[in-house]
Amino acid sequence: MADLNIPNLNMKSDKYIFKKKLSLRRKSKRRLFSESVFLFIMSLFLVYINYLIPNKNLLLENLPNTLNKTFKLIIELFSTLYEIFLVIFIFVSSFTALVLMIGSLYRLFRVSKRKSKQLNYK
Repeated sequence: MADLNIPNLNMKSDKYIFKKKLSLRRKSKRRLFSESVFLFIMSLFLVYINYLIPNKNLLLENLPNTLNKTFKLIIELFSTLYEIFLVIFIFVSSFTALVLMIGSLYRLFRVSKRKSKQLNYK
């Protein structure tokens, strides 16, 4: 009977879980006006920055060629990274194999040099 889960009827529904966190007040006209003026000033600033960029037409015409070169460089980078990682793997595996061989030879040497104790049972 201790495992019986009785629902609490005083709990609120989950669909209103975030309702209290939302701001339901409207913004004042003054605040809306100031925000719109700020947005307009920022847009003018961005237009001015675009106006200052030299050779816009040339940059836009060369965009496909530039993207093509970029993709070729990315593909070349990944093929080079593959080769680099392969060489690193070769060095690490060779070093690991050398250490394992030296360890096994040392262990064989120790086993062959071990003095066996002969126990005499009477």
